[in-house]
Amino acid sequence: MTWLGWLSALFSVLASAAITEKFTALARIDSFKSSIASVGGGGVDFNLALSQGVPFRIFTLSQPDRVVLDFREVDWGDLQSERILQSDQITSLRFGVYRPGWSRIVAGLERPMAVSEVSMKIEPATERAHLSLSLVPASRADYDASAGAPNDPRWDLPVAAPSTRRADHAATRRVIVVLDPGHGGIDPGAQNRGIDEADLMLVLARRIKDSLLRTGVFDVVLTRDADIFVSLEERVRLAHQHRADVFISLHADALAVGVARGARIYTLSDAASDKASAALAERHDRMDILSGIDLNGADDVVTDILLDLARLDNGPRSVALAAAVLKGIKTTTGDVYKQPLQQAAFSVLKAADIPSILVEAGFLSTDQDLDHLLDPIWRARFSAGFRDGLLAWLLSDRAAAALRRR
Repeated sequence: MTWLGWLSALFSVLASAAITEKFTALARIDSFKSSIASVGGGGVDFNLALSQGVPFRIFTLSQPDRVVLDFREVDWGDLQSERILQSDQITSLRFGVYRPGWSRIVAGLERPMAVSEVSMKIEPATERAHLSLSLVPASRADYDASAGAPNDPRWDLPVAAPSTRRADHAATRRVIVVLDPGHGGIDPGAQNRGIDEADLMLVLARRIKDSLLRTGVFDVVLTRDADIFVSLEERVRLAHQHRADVFISLHADALAVGVARGARIYTLSDAASDKASAALAERHDRMDILSGIDLNGADDVVTDILLDLARLDNGPRSVALAAAVLKGIKTTTGDVYKQPLQQAAFSVLKAADIPSILVEAGFLSTDQDLDHLLDPIWRARFSAGFRDGLLAWLLSDRAAAALRRR
């Protein structure tokens, strides 16, 4: 691959298999196994040991010359530049968080250099990753021609328009997100290759929670943080108990017949988008009924009317939330279903006063989707898109709320 090829965002999506993940869900660097050292011919080799694989990109900048490595969230721990830097070709080394959700290394260059090789290898058994990067001398003309940060929507957030309105409490307080990993306990959900939907969704929920918390914008509550059964009624009650601003349920569907792939997002509607959506909602609710809790017939006529009135406001907000989160996921993964925005009568979405969506992260019955859900790098990309979409929706929703108050 040419030097220009390395300047675009580089995502190493390599095989991994383990289903378990550390609670922090954050890649950590091992400073004792990492080094930046000179090699023959005036080159420099970067060798970075990480606790798990993460998406990354590489580019160069001029005036002064430097190489930049961006990561989707890395915990630098006690890393010290003096410990890993063993090259006089690198004049300085800085690292840290440069915006919520993104981490960065900036290495000052003694002379113009180009990327000759780069790879991230992951150990399937442990999910530990090794990022190797080789720099070789380059001419000034070639270096300057290729230098500059790439424009990539997977990494770059849109610049928010300045507001002239006085900020109020609602626009500055932390947003409470209730994440609902589907199924659990006696209800494993869909299954494939001996893997349960309930386990996968808990791993994904923890990863998303960590990504949202690191923005400093959200507080996050999980409806379950272990392999336990939680009724549909209890999941909605928890959202109300924690005064949730947003409720998002996480699932991975399975088809008995046929093949489908990609993420879908559902909003509440008595009229399902199609027969498959209606059947899916019925399966989810039936599992709860079989476990001893039947939500059918719980509402009287007056309650139904009050709920319908509440949904006049939150229904469109839920639809906007679904569209924004879907766009974020599509931007970072590209893995969405052919008809990704759908509706169905999921009981778990019936909190009339809370914008609520149900995210089907993929089809567990499709090997490609299952491989993605098992891949920590794909989960990082999915979580980043999820977060970006939620942030975009929040900006839009607050702007609309400000207009409604006038």
